[in-house]
Amino acid sequence: MGFLWLAILLLLAKVSSLIEKVGQPAVLGELLMGVVLGNLILFGIDWFEPVKEDDIIKFLAELGVVILLFQIGLESKIEEMREVGWRAFMVATVGVVAPFVLGTIVVGPLLMPGQPFYAYLFLGAALTATSVGITGRVFRDLGKLQTREAQIVLGAAVIDDVMGLIILAVVTAIVTSAVSMDATESVSMGAIGLITLKAVVFLIGAIFLGRLLAPRIGEGFSKIHTGVGTKFTIAISFCLIFAYLAGLVGLHPIVGAFAAGLMLEHVYFRRFEKPEINEDIEQAVKNANPETQQQVKTVLDRHNAHHLDELVAPLGHFLVPLFFIMIGMQVNLRILFDPKVLLIALAITAVAFIGKIVAGIVAGPVNKYIVGWGMVPRGEVGLIFAAVGLELGKKLGVVVISDEMFSVIIIMVILTTLVTPPILNYLLRKQPA
Repeated sequence: MGFLWLAILLLLAKVSSLIEKVGQPAVLGELLMGVVLGNLILFGIDWFEPVKEDDIIKFLAELGVVILLFQIGLESKIEEMREVGWRAFMVATVGVVAPFVLGTIVVGPLLMPGQPFYAYLFLGAALTATSVGITGRVFRDLGKLQTREAQIVLGAAVIDDVMGLIILAVVTAIVTSAVSMDATESVSMGAIGLITLKAVVFLIGAIFLGRLLAPRIGEGFSKIHTGVGTKFTIAISFCLIFAYLAGLVGLHPIVGAFAAGLMLEHVYFRRFEKPEINEDIEQAVKNANPETQQQVKTVLDRHNAHHLDELVAPLGHFLVPLFFIMIGMQVNLRILFDPKVLLIALAITAVAFIGKIVAGIVAGPVNKYIVGWGMVPRGEVGLIFAAVGLELGKKLGVVVISDEMFSVIIIMVILTTLVTPPILNYLLRKQPA
């Protein structure tokens, strides 16, 4: 039945992409499809219950999130982070610190008392996320990608990802340490500092080591075979090896996958064959005028720079939807029928909005509302943080994130993802050209 379930889930994921017709991201459709499938049991339909416990599908979903973070790393460039300057760094910092503090110290304990402290840590971590893809699409659709607001938001969102993953790594390690201790013990500030240092050192060290080794490994394998298959194999192997190393030092594998994506550059694969279509196009314009040839060369060079992303994309199309559908299937709608839980979810969503909008204050002489709202959508990153908390609890045999808190985080992600694009669209259209 495993093969059949995979086919059904992948087809349903594609059906859910109809949500893009109304201007919403495919990830939201996949999440909602999972919520529907996981709660059909409420209507006496138990067809999809075996999927929730299928080890193969759970493994593929876990691999999917590793590949997703690898893709995010590939799309993020360290050089671009440097170029956006201090404004983007400050926006990212405020956009991470404010929601994390609000979630961990204020609204978590206030609205959901009685939870272990590490549950509030995961709530705060989930609130730090920003989905660069959702905001970027709005800017692109309106032709505003080159505005100062867009550059600050997109740069800050990438830096936000790095900070968020460090927080996730630290929180995960704190929870693991706390659970392994006696109930009377707590994790000291010194231990937290050491965990933070370990996460930062791993991320920086992995990028440095990868950039040192990748060119040499690429050159070595190019002497064996220069085909696309070899290029793909090297890239995915880097992703999996660094995901393993992250796990080895007590961090979540997605931190290693993200680092692997950051370290790989297309120039490391310059000895490999170009896509066949490039050669065909170059041949077709061989007799064209020099200006046309130069324009075509510029376009091809741009596509060559993203060839690695394009090679990995089909694997992402296969695995990533499984992750989001499986996340949706973990949501228990029975809990959401409780008016108290809904009110808590709405209150935490309001905090999620506030925690990011205030980041616009430090954006400098630009439209601060556009920058603040641009940081609001949590999208796939918020879901990943919630999923890590759920998975960690199962692994450690404790409740890290309760079903109630998990459902609250999912509602927060859905609402921030749904509400932000139309508001951002309005603010951008209102802005003078």
